[in-house]
Amino acid sequence: MTGTAEEPLGGRFARLWAASTMSALGSGMATVAAPLYVASRTDDPLIVSAGAAVAWLPWLLFSLPGGVLVDRVDRRRLMVVIDWVRVAALVVLAAAMVTGRAGVALLYAVLFVVNAGEVVFRTAAQAVVPAVVPRSRLERANGWLNGGTQVMQNMVAGPLGGLLFVVAAAIPFGVNAGTYALSAVLVGLVAGSYRGSSVPGVRRSVRAEVAEGFRWLLSQRLLRTMALLIGLLNVTLTAAIAVLVLLATDRLGLGSVGYGALFTCMAVGGLLGSVIGDRLIAAVTATWTIRIGLLIEAGLHLALAASRSAVVVGVALFVFGVHSALWNIVANSLRQRLTPPALLGRVGSTTLFLAAGGNCVGALLGGVVAGRFGITAPYWVGFVAALAVIAATWRVFDRATVAAAYADPAAPAPESPARVA
Repeated sequence: MTGTAEEPLGGRFARLWAASTMSALGSGMATVAAPLYVASRTDDPLIVSAGAAVAWLPWLLFSLPGGVLVDRVDRRRLMVVIDWVRVAALVVLAAAMVTGRAGVALLYAVLFVVNAGEVVFRTAAQAVVPAVVPRSRLERANGWLNGGTQVMQNMVAGPLGGLLFVVAAAIPFGVNAGTYALSAVLVGLVAGSYRGSSVPGVRRSVRAEVAEGFRWLLSQRLLRTMALLIGLLNVTLTAAIAVLVLLATDRLGLGSVGYGALFTCMAVGGLLGSVIGDRLIAAVTATWTIRIGLLIEAGLHLALAASRSAVVVGVALFVFGVHSALWNIVANSLRQRLTPPALLGRVGSTTLFLAAGGNCVGALLGGVVAGRFGITAPYWVGFVAALAVIAATWRVFDRATVAAAYADPAAPAPESPARVA
């Protein structure tokens, strides 16, 4: 199931990984610096909170059409173009900040462009992975990609972005432009052609192509269930995270440093899961990786709902971080294994759309439920929802079904062009 020493990930993947990791660093710094800049210009809660909408709206607007684009054009070239567009937008923003002409509206406009690019870039990158690494090494490759993002975006970018913002507000955004430029160069050095469309030049409507990808996903019981689970579990997880600051301060008695440490626990768990993911999945099988992960989802919500110990909650978030990394590795690898090459963009973007929808609903739901029924209510709701999910899907992830997914390669698309080895 996983790879061997005789099947290295290769130089093309190394360049793709370096590009992804650099992008994660820059994006993470901008994510930290943006609300700091807005808060320095206004104390209006509505304007400040609008940043969250700017961050999530592109995922809902562009996930599905972005998947069509990824399947129509050369994916590597598309990633390069997106990076250079983001470089240009961030250079304009940084220059405006240096000259004192940058307002909140310009910042949000640039962030919208950057996040719209991220939607399509991520879909394209996931579609490229199966073409640059051996099929047997997909778990390892996805683990490295997830690990690079964990380190840069969740560990390094936060403190570094905050420090650079103190020096000058424009610096984090300028550095972000530099990381995207480096990413564009690295992706440009990945040799080969990565066109997804089986018949270049033949175009149908965007709606028809989105529907084709959606129908194919619905026809696959395993992938369909995982995609729906990601969307549903994101509702309860985001609802939990949205009010975690209140739980940390009011129930656990933590200050700002302690609250931040909870996220560090989750990030460290995610890094560990990324590093050992392929070996752990091989040891326990993908079936039990998924099933145990569902139990961990329920356990996290129970710990947050019932415990008053910061240590217990920190350990629960650490374990959840490990599970989250393993789940991403398995989900991405299964999708890459089972999906025909010409549909990888649309199937991946449909999954992203469901995940983003879950995040948006959860962000609203957490505050509403906590405000009406108490701070622990979202966690009890999440616990009950997780139990229901376990009962409904346990049989879907049986050993034979998952083993068959690992045994059978993705069906090639008709007249699919050959890939450069």
